[in-house]
Amino acid sequence: MATTNDLKNGMVLKLDGGQLWSVVEFQHVKPGKGPAFVRTKLKNVLSGKTVDKTFNAGIKVETASVDRRGMQFSYKDGADFVFMDTETFDQLPVSPAVVGDAANYLLEGFEATVAMYEGAALYVELPASVELVIEYTEPGVQGDRSTGGTKPAKLETGYEIAVPLFITTGEKVKVDTRSGDYLGRVNS
Repeated sequence: MATTNDLKNGMVLKLDGGQLWSVVEFQHVKPGKGPAFVRTKLKNVLSGKTVDKTFNAGIKVETASVDRRGMQFSYKDGADFVFMDTETFDQLPVSPAVVGDAANYLLEGFEATVAMYEGAALYVELPASVELVIEYTEPGVQGDRSTGGTKPAKLETGYEIAVPLFITTGEKVKVDTRSGDYLGRVNS
């Protein structure tokens, strides 16, 4: 248990009959008139839904101890993704529903953070950007410039992103894992 005065970004709360909510933002408000309160933006850990919730200052809220572990993606076993704990070398199968969009950027050996609660994986968090090789894209045409348009490109993971016209097959690019946006070339 903690009070609303102890809230921090990333803290996981157990609300509404055991649902897990992660604190995205919080703000302590002391109006000129009336009691202080805490305005929060909470994200449901399982569904990803975001809600705004206001708490009276100082009330107790139940916290959940979510264990975030550094893990390495090993391989895909049927539909499940198998991660290896980098400290204990234990292997953990994670369902595609838990992996979510991170599956678009996972290659063997990639590091990720897997959040665990009571022995079950809640979500997989990748670094903000990853470096991947373009497996295939249409060739550029003479006159293509960096300020021009974009074209589709298939990454080595099989995921398709939009890249500038001058990018060619075999180049290594940096990709934002949150939005899927092309961030730039990687010089080898």
